[in-house]
Amino acid sequence: MSTVLENLNWRYATKKFDASKKVSQQNLDTILEAIKMSPSSYGLQPYHILVITDADTRKELQPASWNQSQIVDASHMLVFAAKSEFGSELVDDYLKNVNETRGMDIENLKGYGDFMKSKLLDLPNTVKTAWTTRQAYLAAQSAMLAAAELKIDTCPMEGFEPDKYDEILGLKDKGLTSVVVLTVGYRSDVDETQNYPKVRKSNEELFTHI
Repeated sequence: MSTVLENLNWRYATKKFDASKKVSQQNLDTILEAIKMSPSSYGLQPYHILVITDADTRKELQPASWNQSQIVDASHMLVFAAKSEFGSELVDDYLKNVNETRGMDIENLKGYGDFMKSKLLDLPNTVKTAWTTRQAYLAAQSAMLAAAELKIDTCPMEGFEPDKYDEILGLKDKGLTSVVVLTVGYRSDVDETQNYPKVRKSNEELFTHI
């Protein structure tokens, strides 16, 4: 079995974390770098990630998270917030980054910038948010894969109230909305779910080769 598949088989949605174990700063930085390197549509990265370690903030978020223990017991808590509102600045900032990173003349990038704007800016806000949410999920997946490589546990969570998260974290005023939470740390010995065999569809059910 390849290392990639071994890591995927090892990881699971950790339900109980060992609150006494903390992820090192070096390993956290690796996970965050994996998020930064994650693919996104057009390379625009239309999201922001909050890295929450403050105990009081996490206690405040727990009731809005169906009172799940992962929120307070995990070493770190990542909130992936997608852009719910954006305009031409999303593309312009990207083109400026391309100019500075690759040394490309900004004028030579104008055509590509206009193309991206024509595809994105006139979309309804609900469609924009759906698109940015998908990009945030790609970033969350990159974080989980990097963590599994480091033998660090994660739990992706949709079981929370986004409106309350947005209020507590002050996201609405920033044009952001929380879409997925990823708790990061080390599994507790008493977490029974770590011993459950993975349940997956068969290849025949899942794949069609054409």
